[in-house]
Amino acid sequence: MNIKGRDFLTLIDFDNKDINSLIELAQKLKQEKKDGKPHHLLKDKTLAMVFAKPSLRTRVSFEVGIQQLGGNAVVLKQDEIILGQRETISDTARVLSRYADGIMIRTFAHNDAVELAKYSDVPVINALTDFTHPCQVLADLLTVKEKFGSFDNLKLAYAGDGNNMANSLLAGCAIMGIDVSIACPEGFEPDLDLIWKCKDISIGSGAKIEVVQIPSEAVEGANIVYTDVWASMGQEKEAEKRRKIFKNFQVNEKLMKKAAQNAIVLHCLPAHRGEEITEETLEKHANTIFEQAENRLHAQKAVMASIM
Repeated sequence: MNIKGRDFLTLIDFDNKDINSLIELAQKLKQEKKDGKPHHLLKDKTLAMVFAKPSLRTRVSFEVGIQQLGGNAVVLKQDEIILGQRETISDTARVLSRYADGIMIRTFAHNDAVELAKYSDVPVINALTDFTHPCQVLADLLTVKEKFGSFDNLKLAYAGDGNNMANSLLAGCAIMGIDVSIACPEGFEPDLDLIWKCKDISIGSGAKIEVVQIPSEAVEGANIVYTDVWASMGQEKEAEKRRKIFKNFQVNEKLMKKAAQNAIVLHCLPAHRGEEITEETLEKHANTIFEQAENRLHAQKAVMASIM
């Protein structure tokens, strides 16, 4: 794999070989950290971290990750730079390129990340946009690989909003050959253009892709059951309305009876217990869910080490 200097904006930009190599590197770095073996692959390099959206896992995992790789982080909050307002995104990109060796951005509009990458002379990592969350799904794939040993003969079911996580899971599963069934209420489906792109990719990978409106249908025989919050950041005013619309899409023990006997539950966190997932189901699968959260660190270290 040689992806040095490339941006990490969406999983669609990478093939099965690239993602497998990133997962293998993440596994290696995770084991070396456990063994206390330093891996300063980015010694003295600097990552500029741009936050239009705040985050617990994203900030800590990237900041700790670059430090473990021997580098440094500079955190830029929205109230400090006001992305796209105090100066253009293109100017921000050209300035940061002169100071840092890589840029991470967590923002609302996906086009902001695309524009930042267009004008940056250093690699840009998408740490979340409203369209996609590639770092999270790379961590999810690492978790699946750890739990099942491979991606062969697996099915992932997602119940909830067709948001950035649903989009990213479609892409990740299509590329890696994992069957994926997305259950969303009518009008809340994933991006239609992306669905067709993933179906094209699945012709080569062998993955089966479907979008349905009945959660039990999606979860039938699934090895991995995935959920996310019903109202994402920026949708707080819609929260009550969405609770009513999504009430039948909760991941609970009744729904899990439809899944495979060895099924795991994944959640990208934060979780709204009692809404998209019950307290009982989350706690039953807590070890896997928080291992998944830890894997953000290792997956992102693999990305940084490979492109910066």
